[in-house]
Amino acid sequence: MALLALIAVTVVWGVTFVQVKDAVEIYPLFAFLAVRYAIATGVLGLVGARRVRTLGRSGLAAGGVLGVLLGIGIGLQTAGLERTTVSSTGFITGLYVVFTPLFGLVLFRTRVGAEVWLGVVLSVIGLGMLSGVHVGSTTGDLLVLASTSAQALQIVMVERYANRYDAIALTLVEMATCFLGFLVIALALGDLSVPRGWTVWGALIVTGVFASAFAFLIQIWAQRRISAARIALVFALETVWAGFFGFVLDGDRLGWLGWGGCAALLAGIVVAEPAAAGVLRRLARRP
Repeated sequence: MALLALIAVTVVWGVTFVQVKDAVEIYPLFAFLAVRYAIATGVLGLVGARRVRTLGRSGLAAGGVLGVLLGIGIGLQTAGLERTTVSSTGFITGLYVVFTPLFGLVLFRTRVGAEVWLGVVLSVIGLGMLSGVHVGSTTGDLLVLASTSAQALQIVMVERYANRYDAIALTLVEMATCFLGFLVIALALGDLSVPRGWTVWGALIVTGVFASAFAFLIQIWAQRRISAARIALVFALETVWAGFFGFVLDGDRLGWLGWGGCAALLAGIVVAEPAAAGVLRRLARRP
């Protein structure tokens, strides 16, 4: 059940790249994100509000850390999606599987093998190829790349917190932190207004309920039950779904150079995946 749930999450994440790209073309970015995470917070609050008291100060801090990392990751990813293609965004986002062991090396002095460095080389080549495709934007690709770093850190920290705290309460604090951060930015920019139209509301409902509240609750719940190796492998499917839905629903036509770059990125993910999973398992065992 956990594995099937994670696969469903990657499908939802893949298709929402198209929905979000369409929505933020007609509704301000940070207002969209504020409403998205308000919906996610409200949904989880219905069942998790009373559980928050069980977290204690350390649990609240843990949820806050996850929320800040997630907020940075999603904010930069969505800003990048405004400027580049759905397919490029999806494949670059998948690089968190490569970045995770690198963060393990830098932050926790965990050794990484040659396959990780090979994955990095392949990924850099893929990014270089994508930068030569003019249907997207180098600036957009770089924003998505930066967001991937925050998402990699979020995965590492979930491994450290998942078994310590109530999953619903921890996810609720994570969603609430994102909401407050994006709300402050939207108010400061004067962008907050009532969303209008099905394009915006459809994207808000799907991303708020399914791609945020349920997806990250499933992530925390699943990382208690199945190995980090399988988690990382399933999450890599997000890149495939993004490429598929970008082609089918958004008309992405990257050409041989662009799809070659996507293939190199995916190859880098696959090559680095076993080591990434090993790092996550070791981090999870740390006190």
